[in-house]
Amino acid sequence: MSDCIFCKIIAGDLPSKKVYEDDQILAFHDIQPAAPIHVLIIPKKHFASLSAGQPEDWEVVGQMQRVAAQIARELEVEESGYRVITNIGANAGQIVHHLHYHLMAGARLAPLGVHN
Repeated sequence: MSDCIFCKIIAGDLPSKKVYEDDQILAFHDIQPAAPIHVLIIPKKHFASLSAGQPEDWEVVGQMQRVAAQIARELEVEESGYRVITNIGANAGQIVHHLHYHLMAGARLAPLGVHN
């Protein structure tokens, strides 16, 4: 998609600080990190979210999980802990409508799902 910022990064039209790349997946540091380590993991094929994935996309989604674990090992946060999140839709805070995982680590992250 010509207006998708992640598609432009994949095409090399916009710069990124790459962490990982293969023929189906690209991972790079977020330019507005929400944690000391904040890496975005994206499929090179454009689809908006997990909800928009087709049956043929599930293999690359599984590979994204494997890549997240590999990056955590390489960045030496596997033992201390890390978080992998994807936002789907406006209510979840999705801004870029190209499936992406946020891998966050490097500090104690606030617990999710805790309500006062």
